[in-house]
Amino acid sequence: MSTITKQFSYLMLTFLTLIAGYAYLRYAYRVTDSTPFTQEIVLIILGTIATVFITALLLNKQTAVEIEKEQSIKFLDLKAQTYEKLLDLMEEMATQSSFDEVDITKLQFVTHRLAIFASPGVLNEYTNFLNVVSQISKDGTFSNDAERLSEALGKLTIEIRFDLLGENESQKAYSITQIKNMIKKNSQSSSHINID
Repeated sequence: MSTITKQFSYLMLTFLTLIAGYAYLRYAYRVTDSTPFTQEIVLIILGTIATVFITALLLNKQTAVEIEKEQSIKFLDLKAQTYEKLLDLMEEMATQSSFDEVDITKLQFVTHRLAIFASPGVLNEYTNFLNVVSQISKDGTFSNDAERLSEALGKLTIEIRFDLLGENESQKAYSITQIKNMIKKNSQSSSHINID
């Protein structure tokens, strides 16, 4: 059952409870008018029912919020792990004298992970980073232009920071089509990195 349907059901149940409670209260007041303390007992029972009902609604909403919060924390943790794997791989590749097909395959798998978790800003900067890697890795090493690689990695790291801390307001400017195109570019770029 969807959340909207549940909320509508609870709203209707609340409305029916209020109408039934009001009708019962009017009836109980007329019937118990001659008996002492009966009206107070009826009010206590109605108050208890209303309190239980409202508490159940609040607990249900609180549970939904806590589940959503827990999911957000897990997603952020997975995102941080993916970014950490990417940076570790870049560090490993940059410190090696050369890299091979295994390193390129690792890079491609990180690309696919980023497609799941990364913000549009990170995807865009990752595309730029892959272009730089492709240009300076003609001989299978990063020794040709370490400064350009460092600059590209720095820009990527800034976008990663913005994404993890939720500081990137520019991601709202990306459409779904643009995000899909960035993911495709990243997949293609990582498969075209040259090694000898």
